[in-house]
Amino acid sequence: MDDLTLSDAERLRYARHLSIPGVGEEGQLRLKRSSVLLIGTGGLGSPAALYLAAAGVGKLGLVDDDKVERSNLQRQILHGESGVGRPKLESAKERLREINPHIEVVCHESRFTPDNAEKLVAAYDLVIDGSDNFPTRFLSNDACYFARKPLVYGSIFRFEGQLTVFAPHLGGPCYRCMLPTMPPPGAAPSCAEAGVLGVLPGIIGTLQAMEAIKLLLDVGEVPLGKLLCYDALRTSFRTLRLSPDPACKLCSSEASLRSIRNPETLTDPSCTMPDIPSISVDELDARIRSGKPYVLIDVRQPEEHAEHSIPGGKLIPLDELPGRLEEIPRDGEVLVHCKAGGRSARAVSLMLESGIPGAINVAGGIDAWLKRSGT
Repeated sequence: MDDLTLSDAERLRYARHLSIPGVGEEGQLRLKRSSVLLIGTGGLGSPAALYLAAAGVGKLGLVDDDKVERSNLQRQILHGESGVGRPKLESAKERLREINPHIEVVCHESRFTPDNAEKLVAAYDLVIDGSDNFPTRFLSNDACYFARKPLVYGSIFRFEGQLTVFAPHLGGPCYRCMLPTMPPPGAAPSCAEAGVLGVLPGIIGTLQAMEAIKLLLDVGEVPLGKLLCYDALRTSFRTLRLSPDPACKLCSSEASLRSIRNPETLTDPSCTMPDIPSISVDELDARIRSGKPYVLIDVRQPEEHAEHSIPGGKLIPLDELPGRLEEIPRDGEVLVHCKAGGRSARAVSLMLESGIPGAINVAGGIDAWLKRSGT
């Protein structure tokens, strides 16, 4: 890829950009030389990646270790029916190369962790966080802070979304200025638990792509110190002021954090509750093979259960559990699983409090079970 000029095919492709004051050929070349790391190719990462690819950002790095599930397709528009069961990165790369064959798509098939975060962030100009858990958000924030790279943040919940840019090196606050400490396990339900209207991540993810392009082109005003809040039901946007926290333990003069390896970033992304009895999926398999009596409860939603399930499991969605506790025996082992371990941990906590002493969480949930079996 020649970063110094635009080919005839590229000039035709980006013709509408070339005529915009503030972009033009110089700006398009700037995009061509730029690189963006996207954490996640799900609801937010899908539209962001599509529009960055279409805009001609020269290098897109994708971080994901998940596989496409049918329940993803309602909002994760990078993927289609033919991708179900395949690694998300395979599906994403094919789609992005179809959108724009002139760009480079680099696949990082792993979770974004303290072991790889610094190396990944260092290789790109900015980061778009499309994650859905607090530890990864803290980690992306910390890694970008130490690397002096802008972080384009987005989040969604049912009919509401948020967007901002965290960049202390540009004069704005960091994520820890907005959220100083890790919320307790269960404080924020996942999309599977709470639901999300499929078009909502499309709106917020597209806004993330817009802010990334503005940063790369150095045009306009990015929302440093502003949290954009979108309410789909009221068709309204409002902006909340975010100020740098003078006591922030990462970006203030009183900072105490010196590494991306800290209590928040080292927390399990499933945010499993502490002091909950648990077993691994290997131990679950041993229980199944042993023939010893046990009860297996699946606390996911019906559509998740219909797509993949562990043999012998009984479906009791977490939101129905308080009213169905009488269906669960008070003696013997009650093994509980969800997708990744967070919902099942909360279910086990409820069961223990309700007099079901044999309740045990299956750590890692069905994701770990499928990965173990190579499904």
